Amino acid sequence: MIEIRAIVTDIEGTTSSIDFVRDVLFPYARKRLPAFVATHGDTPEVQHWLHEAAREAGLVEASRQDIIELLLKWIDQDRKSTALKALQGMIWKDGYEAGDYRAHVYPEVAARLRDWRADGLRLYVYSSGSVPAQKLFFRHSEAGDLSALFAGYFDTETGPKREAGSYRRIAEAIGEQPRHLLFLSDIAEELDAAQAAGFHTGWLVRAPQVLPDSPRHPVYRDFEAITP
Repeated sequence: MIEIRAIVTDIEGTTSSIDFVRDVLFPYARKRLPAFVATHGDTPEVQHWLHEAAREAGLVEASRQDIIELLLKWIDQDRKSTALKALQGMIWKDGYEAGDYRAHVYPEVAARLRDWRADGLRLYVYSSGSVPAQKLFFRHSEAGDLSALFAGYFDTETGPKREAGSYRRIAEAIGEQPRHLLFLSDIAEELDAAQAAGFHTGWLVRAPQVLPDSPRHPVYRDFEAITP
C-alpha cells in the first residue's frame, strides 16, 4: 500500500462553497476595482499586475480605463488570469481585515484538516486564487484561523490547473514523489491532470448530481469520507 505523506487541496467546491466566492468575493472585488486601481494604480505591485493584464490581453497601448473595463469583463467571465487574481486578492484583503465577511468552509473541513495534520500529513493548497488571497481565506475563515495548518500554497503562477506539468512542479516543490501525494478537487479535469502526473486523487462531489457509471477518480461527499 502506497503511503500518502501530503495532501494538496483545491478551495472552491472542495473545502468551501463556490457560492461564497461567486456571490460574496467576486461582487465585492467588482464593485471596488475601479476605485482601487485609481487609488493604488501607481504603486509598483499594482502597476506590475496591470501591465501583466494588458500583456495577457495583447493590448499594446491601453488607457487605465481600458484595463479597468478589461478586468471587470474578466471578473464576469471568471477568467483564470493570474493578474486578475492578484488584484482581486489585494481588494479582498481590505474586506477581510474590515470584517466585511469571513471565508466559508464546509462544517467538517476544519476538524478533518486538524486531524490530518495531527497524523503527520503535510497540507498544501492549490487554487486559481492568488497565494496571498488563499492565505487570507484560511486566516479569516468562519472556523477561525486555519492558515497555520498549511505548509505551503500554490496558484496559477505554478501553472494551469488542468495541465499535468503543474502538478509535477508542485511535487518537486514539496519534495515528494507524486505517488505519495493526494490531490482533492471538485473538478474532474484538474484531477485528470494530477493523476497523469502520478498523484492519487479524490473527487469532492458535495451537491447531488449524476456521476459517470465508472468515475475516473474516487468520489467523496465530504472530507469525513476521505481516509488517506
